[in-house]
Amino acid sequence: MHLQKIAIFCSASRVVPKVYNEQAAPVVAGLCRKGYAIVSGGSFLGTMGVVSETVAQCGGYHKGVLPRFMEQYAYQELTETVWTDTMAQRKEEMRRDTLAVIALPGGIGTLDELIETHVLKKLGQYSGRVVLLNTEGFFNPFLTLLDHYVATGMLTPKDRALVECFDTPEALLASFPAAVNDSPDGSGCNESKAGTPAENTLS
Repeated sequence: MHLQKIAIFCSASRVVPKVYNEQAAPVVAGLCRKGYAIVSGGSFLGTMGVVSETVAQCGGYHKGVLPRFMEQYAYQELTETVWTDTMAQRKEEMRRDTLAVIALPGGIGTLDELIETHVLKKLGQYSGRVVLLNTEGFFNPFLTLLDHYVATGMLTPKDRALVECFDTPEALLASFPAAVNDSPDGSGCNESKAGTPAENTLS
């Protein structure tokens, strides 16, 4: 079974403005309805928890990737759980076989994931899309920094354009066609309730 996957980078903080979580849910639900499997940090905390709960409510396929030292924060209804030894391995595994990464508002961990993926895209080492949900202008300072890099010759306009930005869940979702999967029902949904969730380990 092959499922088209999209990785979600987001916050695990419990104290972020509620609008960030409110806009995360429709993005994830919309992707599930389009047939995409979701890859995330696999936690029940903060926006990651909203992602986890939304995939579960939609009956979608959810691959969670966590380092072993975060085992206590793992969401218990993941379809597939991948354990890593390091944060670097976690980022690599989250991107694996995805056709896009979507960064939702998040902290320095999300920023780290976003920048590394942008660099890999620039270097031809990641083939998927790099997408931002710019809820209430959250990423405006980051976008301004990229424009500053362009103005000072540190980044080409072509590489600046590798980062796609959308202001609303609706606009972001409209940029993704329906997934093309070879699962029996033709979608990535309604898989998470079947059987025992799988566990894998990276070492």
